[in-house]
Amino acid sequence: MAVDPGLTHPLMAYYSQTYRYPIIGVFSVRSVMENPPHEPTKVVPYEGRRFRLIIGSCNGLLCLHDEERQDGFIISHRAMLWNPCTGFTSQPLEIGGLLSTCGFGYDHVNDKYKLFAILDKKSRMFTFGPKSTWRTIQDFSRNFRDGNYRGCQVNLVGLFVSGTGTLNWLFHRYLSFVWVLSLDLVKETYNQFSLPSRDSDDDNRVAPQLGILRDCLAVCYETKKTHWTVWLMKEYGVPQSWTKLAIIPHHPLLGRRPLSLQPIYMLKDVLLAIAPSGKFVLCNLNDGSIDIPNIDSSSDGMPKLCPLTQHSSGRIFELYHESLVSPFHFGLPSCSSEMRLIKPSL
Repeated sequence: MAVDPGLTHPLMAYYSQTYRYPIIGVFSVRSVMENPPHEPTKVVPYEGRRFRLIIGSCNGLLCLHDEERQDGFIISHRAMLWNPCTGFTSQPLEIGGLLSTCGFGYDHVNDKYKLFAILDKKSRMFTFGPKSTWRTIQDFSRNFRDGNYRGCQVNLVGLFVSGTGTLNWLFHRYLSFVWVLSLDLVKETYNQFSLPSRDSDDDNRVAPQLGILRDCLAVCYETKKTHWTVWLMKEYGVPQSWTKLAIIPHHPLLGRRPLSLQPIYMLKDVLLAIAPSGKFVLCNLNDGSIDIPNIDSSSDGMPKLCPLTQHSSGRIFELYHESLVSPFHFGLPSCSSEMRLIKPSL
């Protein structure tokens, strides 16, 4: 059961990377991009019984990871699916260990949601369903290499590209050569392809950033130390289809660190991104203007973190699209009200 991202409402969910708040904050991306500056977009907090990480999202479902503890010791690692729109969750399922390299996505051929992870140095695939179990697949680490050179992994959580059934990770070799490693969730096989060529005078210390824009894989580079270039892969997996989408000049509001802009979402000719400065920014591709959106995170239940109008640091973000897809559709055990995430009254 796939959901067309172009026909649904985009929302941003986040959790605290710094403190173990049992909270997931959610705000409307469309409101951020359409509201006038004086009208804030409010964060709605959802509270659970324990701290949870977001592994990924697909078709309106968020895949969450948590730890069950006893006497201060971790006794199990669990995963669950949650639809913030309906409030429904699946019952937490034992997944065996701590996830490092991982990803969540949808196998559109077999109508299955899958969780990939490296556990105990083995590449494992978990299929959500009545008989949810792990299976060992081809070794992920064998695909780290470009020729005889071992690559460094940029993102630990794979980026799911809707419509392709793939998870995607960025690798580099001293940042001078960068490529994408993809995992096909249908065939459970790997592929890799290059990113757009960089100019010889680019600063290779500035790492590129992957994203999804207009339902396509996107990447943002710093170019010639003067601007950022955003590219779209019009035909997934075909390097020749990389198409230049936008050029964004350096600006005092954006800051300069060894990171490129992180593209988040595009509405008409306005790009929502996280700048190297850590701020959310709105980049108007028509007139070149840069604005800071008004996101009110004062009630997100994470008081030790900076307000989102100042900085996004300490949070991990996940864009998802609102839907009515239910975890129960896949034969997962229903969740008791005790396990359901609760939206606190504001």
